[in-house]
Amino acid sequence: MHTTPPGAASRPARTALDLLRCPLCGAELSRTGSALACARRHTYDIARQGYVGLLTGGRRAANADTAAMVEAREAFLRTGHYGPLAAALAGLAGPLCPPGGAVLDAGAGTGYYLAAVLDALPDAVGLGLDTSKFALRRAARAHARAAAATWDVWEPLPVATGSVDLVVNVFAPRNGPEFRRVLKPDGALLVVTPTPRHMAELRDALGTLAVDEAKEERLDRTLSAYFRREEARPLEYAVTLPPGEVADLVSMGPTGHHLKAGEAAERAARLGGAVGMTASFRLSVYRPL
Repeated sequence: MHTTPPGAASRPARTALDLLRCPLCGAELSRTGSALACARRHTYDIARQGYVGLLTGGRRAANADTAAMVEAREAFLRTGHYGPLAAALAGLAGPLCPPGGAVLDAGAGTGYYLAAVLDALPDAVGLGLDTSKFALRRAARAHARAAAATWDVWEPLPVATGSVDLVVNVFAPRNGPEFRRVLKPDGALLVVTPTPRHMAELRDALGTLAVDEAKEERLDRTLSAYFRREEARPLEYAVTLPPGEVADLVSMGPTGHHLKAGEAAERAARLGGAVGMTASFRLSVYRPL
């Protein structure tokens, strides 16, 4: 387990933005006013909310979370129902990242889980990538040692090769070759996926998307060319949700892309009151081959 040596500086020697590279030419980026630029003058604006806009020139990712989906996610996460998951993730992350290390959250959303991980790693810096500018407006301010940038995780990552100690991936696409490239040889990949039991009680009543029974096998198979699985931990617990929280939960995930405005609230109201639900996840640690 990594420990911080006595007298070590509490402030990191670098910032998360130092991990970024120009997505057009791969060169280092430096800050010039309210933008980042490389030596070839490729320039990327820093939004007033603090995130860097790397998806430029008409490059847009499909299925980015909408403003309504992000608002629902923020509301649901504030209830604390996913607090046990954030705590478990942070507990696993602690021994995987050395003092002063770097964390990449690929598919960071609002930065909720990245902030929990950084709280467990006092000297680390964190970079969150996501396609949704609405989510990144929050992720950029989720933690004092975090930065955020727009990017499609399916594409080659705008991150320096071998610069990251820990890649975190929570309910997001997994780009095995790129995760391997940006990780240090002794780094780790920490993946969180829902199990088929997750939210199962809501599927018939609300029409939520089911979790593939073969998801875990497919995950291991997808990553097997680049990583070996070192550990897998189940996490399952019961929660009770009133209709408003049910609506937020349904609206914040993939099902939210298929719902009309107000539809989740209408379906949740038909439940007639609070509903018990199973929260069920697998947390997997992978090491580079």
